[in-house]
Amino acid sequence: MLNTCYLALDHHVDAGRGQQVALIYDSPVAQTKQRYTYQELQDLTARFAGGLRDLGVVKGDRVIIYMPNVPEAVVAMLACARLGAVHSVVFGGFAPHELAVRIDHAQPKVIVSASGGIEIDKIIPYKPLLDEAIALASHKPNYTVVLQRAFVQADLLPGRDLDYQELLKAKPQACVPVQATDPLYILYTSGTTGKPKGVVRDNGGHAVALKYSMSAIYGLAPGETMFSGSDIGWAVGHSYIVYGPLLHSCTTILFEGKPVRTPDAGTFWRLAADYGANVIFTAPTAIRAIKKEDPGAN
Repeated sequence: MLNTCYLALDHHVDAGRGQQVALIYDSPVAQTKQRYTYQELQDLTARFAGGLRDLGVVKGDRVIIYMPNVPEAVVAMLACARLGAVHSVVFGGFAPHELAVRIDHAQPKVIVSASGGIEIDKIIPYKPLLDEAIALASHKPNYTVVLQRAFVQADLLPGRDLDYQELLKAKPQACVPVQATDPLYILYTSGTTGKPKGVVRDNGGHAVALKYSMSAIYGLAPGETMFSGSDIGWAVGHSYIVYGPLLHSCTTILFEGKPVRTPDAGTFWRLAADYGANVIFTAPTAIRAIKKEDPGAN
């Protein structure tokens, strides 16, 4: 029996590391920088889990998270883990049909989303995409929870849509013990070769493997900083933006933007320098994009 959220947050707070920075949010597109300690992240997660609990989410229920790389998405993931619910993160801005396919398969009780995201310099409203996906899907969620962002406001449907901030007013939720073999999340393949396949990760093996990899593969010690240039909508984002660093009591950098044009090809190196990243995890595609924009590494 265990709880992945407990191992990622509460364990470190109980061990006296509550004031260590857990998450650094850096968003050139939203012109925002924030830091969250383990204590602060635990508090937000416990209260959001309480909000989901009040909407009827219990152990084993599915919750779809359709959001950009923002701290509120990380909180939603950890809150599901805290409840023993199963999260399924869908890359923010995915087309309505693709989201509808995932809604019908996962059958979420709640969908957590945002009013919009920014793709380099273009605002993408998410709420119309979400509404269309729900209309297309046979399964209808009981509620949607929407994070209102300053640069785009979403119209909320009375009775179904709730403001993200309202859920944070709930009474904090304690961690719910689950079996090691109980599912933590479902993450869907792209579906380019047919129907998307839902890959299920359990709690026990997932936590052990990620915790082990942080030192054995990446050479990181507790208290050090990791920057993964990925998105929470992908497997790397789950493993090395959220769960791996937090399980190992590291500081993780959550970047909302692209490796180029936010504002330039030096963004990744600026993040590493500003926050003292000990390890950068990224993809060859990102490095190729950077080299194309800045072949002389200037």
